[in-house]
Amino acid sequence: MRMTVIGTGYVGTVHAACMADLGHEVLGIDIDAERIASLAAGRAPIHESGLDELLARTVASGRLRFSTSLAEGAAFARTHFVCVGTPQRPDSNAADLRYVDAVVDSLALHLRPGSLIVGKSTVPVGTAARLSERLAELTPGTEVAWNPEFLREGSAVQDTMRPERLVVGVSSKHAEGVLRAIYTPMILAGVPFFSTDPATAELVKVAANSFLATKISFINAMAEVCEAAGADASVLAAAIGADSRIGPRFLEPGLGFGGSCFPKDIRAFAARAEELGAGEAVVFLHEVDRINTRQRRRTVDQARGLLGGSFTGRRIAVLGAAFKPGSDDVRDSPALVVAAALQEQGATVRVHDPEAVDNARTVHPELTYTLDVDKACEDADLVLHLTNWPEYRDIDPAALAAVVRSPVLVDARNSLDPRSWSAAGWAVHAPGRPRLSARAAAPSRPTAPVAALTGGAS
Repeated sequence: MRMTVIGTGYVGTVHAACMADLGHEVLGIDIDAERIASLAAGRAPIHESGLDELLARTVASGRLRFSTSLAEGAAFARTHFVCVGTPQRPDSNAADLRYVDAVVDSLALHLRPGSLIVGKSTVPVGTAARLSERLAELTPGTEVAWNPEFLREGSAVQDTMRPERLVVGVSSKHAEGVLRAIYTPMILAGVPFFSTDPATAELVKVAANSFLATKISFINAMAEVCEAAGADASVLAAAIGADSRIGPRFLEPGLGFGGSCFPKDIRAFAARAEELGAGEAVVFLHEVDRINTRQRRRTVDQARGLLGGSFTGRRIAVLGAAFKPGSDDVRDSPALVVAAALQEQGATVRVHDPEAVDNARTVHPELTYTLDVDKACEDADLVLHLTNWPEYRDIDPAALAAVVRSPVLVDARNSLDPRSWSAAGWAVHAPGRPRLSARAAAPSRPTAPVAALTGGAS
C-alpha cells in the first residue's frame, strides 16, 4: 500500500521506516529541509537501536522516500499518518495542537476524494471529532481515524514491528479495512487488534501513560516512607510486584519519569478532563506529577546534605544526561534538571552520557560534558548516577574510587550493585534503601583545602 507519514520526528521516522520494511511504499514529509535531506541519505536524526540500519535499508530499497511537499504527498497516496508533536502549551497544562491543526488544514487543500487521515500524535480526547468536522467543510468525503503509538524510546523499532497491541479508532468499515490491511503482518502474527471509536482510541494512549506514571510515583512515595521508617523499598517493590494483580514492572524506586511523553501527557489529560467536567475523576494525576517532580528536588537536597549543606566549591560527577537509557533524548530529563540545579547552587558539575552529550549541551551549555567516565569523576566530591545506562553497571567501583576525591555515590536510579560498590570502599545512597557504608579501605584523594572548597585560592 501507499502512504505518507507527516512529521519525521521520533515517532514519524520510526513509523515510516518500519512501514517501508513491511513492504509498503512510504513518503515521509517534513518542513525541515535539512532533516529531509539527511533522512533521504539514510541517516537517522535520533539515536534509536536498530533505526540506522533499518532506515538505510528501506531508503536503498526505494520503498521509503522523503519530501517537504504536502501536495506531493496528497498526489502520492490516499492514506496519511500524522506524527507531529503535541507539546505542552506555554500558558497552561493543555496540549498544544497547533502543529496537528496546521498539517490538517494544509493537507486538506490537496486531498483527493476518499482520503484517510490517521492520527498517531498523542492528543486530547475529542480531537479526531473536531478535525472531522473541519475536514467536512474543507474536503468533504475525507475521513479521520486515530491510531495511537505505544513506542518506548530505546526499543521503538521493536515496539513498532512487534507491538503488544494495535488500537485503531475509526468511524467506518472502510477506515478499519485500510488499517487492517496496513497491519496485516502483525495481525497474522497474533498481535491483539482493537477496533473502536476515535474517542476511545485517543483515551487509550493517555490512560496507559497515566497508569504507568502512577505506578512510578507510587513506588517513589513508598520509598520516601521507607526512608523515614528504616525499611527497604527495593524489597518492598519486589514483594508487592510478585502479586500478579500488580506486577513488578515500573516499580523501581528512583529519580522518576521524564521525557517527551509522560509528564506532558498526564498534565494534558487532567486539563482535558477539566474541560469535559470530569476533572475530579483524575485529580490524583496532579499528585502523581508532584511526587515525580519532588524526586528531583529530593535528590538535590540529598546531595547537598552529603556535602555538608553547601555545593560551593564542590565537584560533582553526574552519570547520565538522557531521560532514559537507549536514547539521546534530553527533553524533560530528570538527570539534566538535577545537574543544572547543582551547578546553579554553586557546584562544579561534569556530566557523562554515552549518547546524549550533544543534545544536553544545547539545552544546558553551562555544564561541562565529557565522553570519559573517569574524566567526569576526576577529583569528584560526590558521584550521582542519574540515568541507568548499562555501561554504568560495568564500571569497576574500585578503579573509580582511585579517581575521585571522596568515594560517595548517590545511585538515584537504584540499578547499581550496592554491595560491590560498598566493598570497594564507597558509601552508597539509594532512594528508599538503607545506606551502605564503605566496607573496605578506599584509595581516596586528599580533601581539598577549605579555601578551595569555598571558592578561594588554593
